[in-house]
Amino acid sequence: MDFALVSKTFEVLQITPPSKLVLLEAQTLFAAHVPTYPPDMPALLTNVDSRELALHLKSVLLTTYPKEHVVCVVSEGKKREERLSEFGNEFSEGFALYIPALGEGTSFESFVEIVAHLRAPNGCPWDREQTHESLRKHLLEESYEAISAIDSGDFTDMQEEFGDLLLQVVLQSQIANEEGQFNVHQAIHGIYTKLVRRHPHVFGDLKVDDVDGVLANWEKLKETERKDKGQKEKGLLDGVPLALPALSQAQEYQDRAARVGFDWPEIEGVLDKVKEEIEEIKNAESDFELAAEIGDLFFALVNVARWKHVDAESALRGTNLKFKKRFDYVGQGARKQGRNLSELSLEEMDGLWNDAKKHGF
Repeated sequence: MDFALVSKTFEVLQITPPSKLVLLEAQTLFAAHVPTYPPDMPALLTNVDSRELALHLKSVLLTTYPKEHVVCVVSEGKKREERLSEFGNEFSEGFALYIPALGEGTSFESFVEIVAHLRAPNGCPWDREQTHESLRKHLLEESYEAISAIDSGDFTDMQEEFGDLLLQVVLQSQIANEEGQFNVHQAIHGIYTKLVRRHPHVFGDLKVDDVDGVLANWEKLKETERKDKGQKEKGLLDGVPLALPALSQAQEYQDRAARVGFDWPEIEGVLDKVKEEIEEIKNAESDFELAAEIGDLFFALVNVARWKHVDAESALRGTNLKFKKRFDYVGQGARKQGRNLSELSLEEMDGLWNDAKKHGF
């Protein structure tokens, strides 16, 4: 890196070199899909030597910076300011690109720091008192709230809930760091290396034909990993968390069994199984037997969902939400009549229910 050139670049920019700066050869981002540096720091990318590189840099930067973000092009002793959305329209070989910081609190590193501050002696009393165990319920709640945001299709809500969920991960990692167990960067490194290791068809030479091939190889890799760690051999389904909601757990069991060939050859067999389970419910002779047969029917219906590439848990949550909206409409109809819901006849409730359907609920 030519630091004299860097100094001259800031002279052209007519700004004092910032106390924090990311300095990169532009070519190092040629294979990137997102910026590989903290966006809350200004960045200087040197030697943008081709239009192809300039346009790629633009696509990479737009994944993180807004299109209105103003960047500075420095070429032949002159500077040119332009919005990121316009960057690359003009090209002169070998220019430098200065990218001002996105803003405070926009990097993962700054987020880790603020969580550590909350846990510090001069931080928040509530945060300092938390443990892995006390945060368990919050992790679960935030996970469900994130799922609800996904179900709603509200991207503003998703953004907020994913942030809340990320807080739980970073806070748990900070507590582990204070206990000398691991830190968040070790957790990141662990999942990073796992992703590379488990995707030899992307980062290596393995050839797979389709998604089924990817999943089958995934199971082989996991088995090898367990042996390398000296862990006892586990059943294929042992890695499915027992705490998963029942529908999700059933679908994951079925997915994993199908990866090794334990599956119906055609969906007709699955549909026949549903019919069979319905008949067994009709013929159940005790409460215990009835409960077991109803469970079998649920399991068979989840298998139908799996065959049709539908997430059973999400499908039922969607139906639950639809039912709630329609039933709320029925309740509102009763209140408009100055009556309690319990005072309506079944026919009246059915009428309001059908009105709710007509209104798109």
